[in-house]
Amino acid sequence: MAAAWGRRGGPALLRGALGEAPGRGCSSGAPVRAPSAAAQELQSSGRGRFLLEHAAPFSAFLTDSFGRQHNYLRISLTEKCNLRCQYCMPEEGVQLTPKSELLTTQEIITLARLFVKEGVEKIRLTGGEPLIRPDVVDIVGQLYKLEGLKTIAVTTNGINLARLLPRLKEAGLNAINISLDTLVPAKFEFIVRRKGFHKVMEGIHKATELGYRPVKVNCVVMRGFNEDELLGFVDFTKDLPLDVRFIEYMPFDGNKWNFKKMVSYKEMLDTIKQRWPELEKLPCEASSTAKSYKVPHFQGQISFITSMSEHFCGSCNRLRITADGNLKVCLFGNSEVSLRDHLRSGASEEALVQIIGAAVGRKKKQHAEPALMSFPLCQDALQNPPNSKQWGHTFSRWPTLRASLPKQMGKALMKNKLTGQLSLPGSHPEQQWHITTGILQTQLRGCCVFQKDPSSMFDTKCLEASPVSQASVNCQSKEASPGSCTEVPHASDHLTHTDEEGRATMVDVGGKPDSRRSAVAGAVVRLGEKAFGMVRQNQVKKGDVLAVAQIAGIQGAKLTSQLIPLCHNIPLNHVEVSLSLDEARYAVVIRSSCQTWGRTGVEMEALTAASLAALTVYDMCKAVTHDIVIEEVKLLSKTGGQRGDFSRV
Repeated sequence: MAAAWGRRGGPALLRGALGEAPGRGCSSGAPVRAPSAAAQELQSSGRGRFLLEHAAPFSAFLTDSFGRQHNYLRISLTEKCNLRCQYCMPEEGVQLTPKSELLTTQEIITLARLFVKEGVEKIRLTGGEPLIRPDVVDIVGQLYKLEGLKTIAVTTNGINLARLLPRLKEAGLNAINISLDTLVPAKFEFIVRRKGFHKVMEGIHKATELGYRPVKVNCVVMRGFNEDELLGFVDFTKDLPLDVRFIEYMPFDGNKWNFKKMVSYKEMLDTIKQRWPELEKLPCEASSTAKSYKVPHFQGQISFITSMSEHFCGSCNRLRITADGNLKVCLFGNSEVSLRDHLRSGASEEALVQIIGAAVGRKKKQHAEPALMSFPLCQDALQNPPNSKQWGHTFSRWPTLRASLPKQMGKALMKNKLTGQLSLPGSHPEQQWHITTGILQTQLRGCCVFQKDPSSMFDTKCLEASPVSQASVNCQSKEASPGSCTEVPHASDHLTHTDEEGRATMVDVGGKPDSRRSAVAGAVVRLGEKAFGMVRQNQVKKGDVLAVAQIAGIQGAKLTSQLIPLCHNIPLNHVEVSLSLDEARYAVVIRSSCQTWGRTGVEMEALTAASLAALTVYDMCKAVTHDIVIEEVKLLSKTGGQRGDFSRV
């Protein structure tokens, strides 16, 4: 039995399997029924006119219980691949299915003919890497002979494309998707663990020379890998007829997926619009999975495949056949039907159609998403990040959720017996979004503690997160202009945690008024060059250092009263811990912030969060080196309380 990677077609999951419908389009909004380029080409050819004139009613066997007509078939030609992309395939490869259990060329054509007869109009060849199959040109030629098939496409990593494309075009290939995640040769080798960047670029240019319009370039966007190249990819479309398709990083067996690596469509779009505010949205096609845009006067365009943040299950028209002959009706589904076994047992065409129809009929309304998406509030908060009016500062990057979030949310949420939806107990509907995003932010990486509480009746105070080398500042938002802040120290002339005889005592805060309190603290962990490099590349054996340290800091803030004897047990409204890398010092820079509404401050909670995050970094890296220094553990700013605000300048 093949590994999950091979059975599902490997890169096809992230790239082509997300659907590459012909022509321009997007996955939401009112469909525009303008004929696509492929349709226009068909109408202008004799073969195309024949197909359009003799089109039969769509098969009931390929129509599911929700009325979706499946006219697009993906066929994996092989489980093998000549690359080892980090997000796609383990470095050691996968256990391959014995050749005798893979579909033969004749079996592929037999099944393709059957699906085309029932109404499939487009077939995409995938892998593994389809162009390493020796008879791929012959397969394309035989598919081209099938009456009723309008489009033959291929999704490829491009390594062999320039060499094979002239023959493939002659055989009948009329659509191409090329996988390319970076425009930096060195980064390409790092991501795919192989050389070959120049071959991929050669393949892209060969496709444009041979008249393919557009040449689709699939780019899986991953935080920490290539999200900084978005603008470069857009600029790539300036002088070439490309459709660069930014794909949200998504899960499957073997790629160690988690939310922190996903860059959402809205975040990508916001980044691009800052550079090209004139970006235009293009019309949609009903079954397209892409949201398409174009910079005016650029030859090409860009698209977004929102498989995670905004799924397109409602218009799904795709079926998949794995290299070993299993029919999958959904990318995320576990259900498979072996057409190979039925074919080899001598099943008639009618019996095969019945088997296919039964599988299609069982297709669910939408795919099973990661646990986060089962929380409507979380999904809304993720897809609708706070804007400047709500939070007092524009978020240039709305951080993505951590894998641990569903467990944390599960403890806080209760199921509504009437609606079946999960909600926060004891809160009104209008409070749901704000409370949920508060919980979300305790699990989010990246920082912006410059906030406004929309439910507050008091003057808003803000904490502006400064660059690594600068201290945070405290400012009164209604009175101070951006960047102009004042320092108001009010030191006590005696120790508040000792009595008249010098014995330790807890401060009585019962007579103090409630007020909004906040604090920001920081710490620096100097790792040395080797350990720093391993943390940056996420190669520490114990796991993701920054992610674990962040959670440790958050937990530490909540447990401060149990760790520091004279601290009060404070109900925290918000905790945030962020970690960033300072390459100049080979250091991890930690910032923590805490907020509460109460009678005492949260300085100790912020300091505990920063300290425990720093200790966790040390613990996870000490196997690499003990020459680690924790320094600069300090309070950066605080607001509220009788002694006023403080800012370290």
